[in-house]
Amino acid sequence: MKFSNLFLTFSLLFTLNAFTIFQISASPLHDDNLQQTTNLVTANNKFITLLGTQVDVGQKAPDFKVVNGNFAPVSLSEFSGKNVLISVVPSLDTGVCSVQTKRFNDEITNLPKDIVMLTISNDLPFAQKRFCKIENIDKLVVLSDSVWRDFGSSYGLLIKDMGLLTRAIFIIDSSGMIAYKEIVADISKHPDYELALSTMKALSPVEVLTKEISPKEKQKQQP
Repeated sequence: MKFSNLFLTFSLLFTLNAFTIFQISASPLHDDNLQQTTNLVTANNKFITLLGTQVDVGQKAPDFKVVNGNFAPVSLSEFSGKNVLISVVPSLDTGVCSVQTKRFNDEITNLPKDIVMLTISNDLPFAQKRFCKIENIDKLVVLSDSVWRDFGSSYGLLIKDMGLLTRAIFIIDSSGMIAYKEIVADISKHPDYELALSTMKALSPVEVLTKEISPKEKQKQQP
């Protein structure tokens, strides 16, 4: 009994220490220094303010730094040379965000193997790992922008006074250019899955191998 209590205490201290390190490492975000966009997204029929720099299709995708489930830094540049779909959600533990993440996780098997699919939210990595385990999210890469808010500010997705990311889809082609962008106009609605997936498939065409027919087989096919 004493051993179990000691183990529980040690686990709790370890978790608290990890969270303290996370808080120390997270740089404060100065909202006043960020560009504000007020006419793109609504919530409850009211426009919300987005913080950060808006990006456009055809421009070079800004690099960014987020963290994985172990708080290890992950940058967009690590996926250089690949077509990347980024699914952005406010919080994984909400209905639409959950469906969005599960939909893209299921769709990966229908896409070429050379693509990368990311889900980014401002949920803490602890919460993301729990969600992925419960919902069997095992094909796409789930990342957190909760430490530096670098992704949200670089793509104009931070919701002012909420600390969340607005719902969006980006596709970055193998040359590092933004090939597709959808910022969902009503944050409670789903993105256009079909258009995003068809764009991804167009960027990564599947090579069809044709079997060479021998002269003998050609002769048989002739009338």
